[in-house]
Amino acid sequence: MSSNSADAEKAVDFHVTESAESRSSLEKLDRFTVTSDSASDSSLAKHGRKQFFFWQVKGPSGIDLDSIATQNSVFDDPALAKHYQPCAEYENLHRFDPSFRWTWREELALLRKLDLRVMAFVGLMFGALQLDRGNISQANADNFLTDLHLSTNDFNNGNTIFTVCFLLSELPSQLISKKLGPDRWVPTQMVLWSIVAFSQFWLTGRSTFYATRALLGILQGGFIADCTLYLSYFYTASELPVRLAYFWASDTLANVIASFLGFGILHMRGVKGFAGWRWLFLIEGLITLIVGIVAYGLMLPAPTKSASWFRGKKGWFSEREELILVNRVLRDDPSKGDMHNRQPINWNKLWLSISDYDIWPIYIIGFTFGMSTGPVGTYLSLTLRSIGFSTFQTTLMGLPNQFGGLLTMLAVTYSSQRFNERSLHGMLAQLWVLPNLIALHSFSRQTNKWSKYAVTTILLSHPSTHAVQVAWTSRNSNSVRSRTVSSAVYNMACQLGGIISNYIYRSDDAPLYKRGNQDLIAICCMNVFIYLGVKGYYILRNRSRDRKWNALSKEEQEVYLATTNDKGNKKLDFRFAH
Repeated sequence: MSSNSADAEKAVDFHVTESAESRSSLEKLDRFTVTSDSASDSSLAKHGRKQFFFWQVKGPSGIDLDSIATQNSVFDDPALAKHYQPCAEYENLHRFDPSFRWTWREELALLRKLDLRVMAFVGLMFGALQLDRGNISQANADNFLTDLHLSTNDFNNGNTIFTVCFLLSELPSQLISKKLGPDRWVPTQMVLWSIVAFSQFWLTGRSTFYATRALLGILQGGFIADCTLYLSYFYTASELPVRLAYFWASDTLANVIASFLGFGILHMRGVKGFAGWRWLFLIEGLITLIVGIVAYGLMLPAPTKSASWFRGKKGWFSEREELILVNRVLRDDPSKGDMHNRQPINWNKLWLSISDYDIWPIYIIGFTFGMSTGPVGTYLSLTLRSIGFSTFQTTLMGLPNQFGGLLTMLAVTYSSQRFNERSLHGMLAQLWVLPNLIALHSFSRQTNKWSKYAVTTILLSHPSTHAVQVAWTSRNSNSVRSRTVSSAVYNMACQLGGIISNYIYRSDDAPLYKRGNQDLIAICCMNVFIYLGVKGYYILRNRSRDRKWNALSKEEQEVYLATTNDKGNKKLDFRFAH
């Protein structure tokens, strides 16, 4: 192997630990030539990272799977590498090796393993969460409010209590998770909230309804942010949005499964003298309890700590696979090695993260983007009942928008990743919703019920950009400390938006919700301009940094990196995604 800069190159030995299954693909990799110019380093990948999609069994076309997959990074430049070393407490430090190289074949196989063993179970846990927080809508289809002598406004209050408690527990839960580790805290959350969930079998009225709503909110808050942080330990920035789309796809699939479960379970009305909705809470709560118990054994403390009595003495990954896991993530984002994953966030770091104004634009999006569709989804069951559909028709009629939303969410996430663009995709999602809201506002009592159902289904099939925005928050945080807090605060912003959504549709506006739909149209238009404004903000921030950074000489840039107190996304060499 030769380099364009022969005077600069130096030969280094590259030793690998071979296994029977990988030896054939490594025969060509015994020795590499590494130059001092990382951009021309012939031991690194010849092209940028490509996204592996689940349908590409043999990998992306046009790639030699036995060629090097190791990407360029700051670790290939001796002048930069010393400023980005993992901290001494980093839990995977023993597998960090900047000289390590691997092939696309190995990386593809490892991604498959991660998706099956890590991502799939996280998706299952999220599905269990959705069973317990979403079945309240199905209970409504079975005279839940009538049986407990509750009004629509009581139902709104219950949703608000849940949302407020969920919101207030987001950040404390994330801080607990950061101290104990998601592998300990997430299963504990699930076991505790499942007990409350199945206890709803014994609800007696308004007070017990409010109490269980509060407890579920407290115990479920932080779960999504905890799982997001957990997944970031295993996936690169380019892979995380698509995995988060799978994560929310599991939420949609859980809703689909819940519709069939609900259809069957609600038919148990009268069994042992109890209403069908009581059996619904009991059975689905017990399902979550089982998943939570299994989670204690299947969630990993760290990528290099998969060995256990439950997962096997040898663990899930070989030594070479652990090297690939650690080095590909750190080469992609060195900030992921700046803390131990069980290291708590102190008050100073907490304040630095909360006051990071460069993430606030995404919080604003999180606060407003779901308002334009939230009330329509929350009141779907009650709306369908009010226009003449039966209990069991209503239970199954949510399936088309669940499937539609799943497909459009995956499509918008893939597109966002393909074009490395976020803001405009969010804006286009709002433009999908807007004409449907206008149609809903125009409907009267004489409008055919199937027309109302069709428009509502199309509206709720909108391409949700929630997964894109969660990954966007993580990407722009650029440190474990900030990422831990920002993922929780983003979800808190979403919950605040949910609180407002709970009061857009009111009893005196039913069943057409003319006033409410007019408000939703205004919110949707506002969201379009918010997305454009956020994109403009990050473009201007990046241009400002380009001017400052490029004005420095190479020596001044090195001095800055060696002496600066700027951390995370405040460093001049960091650029925001938009």
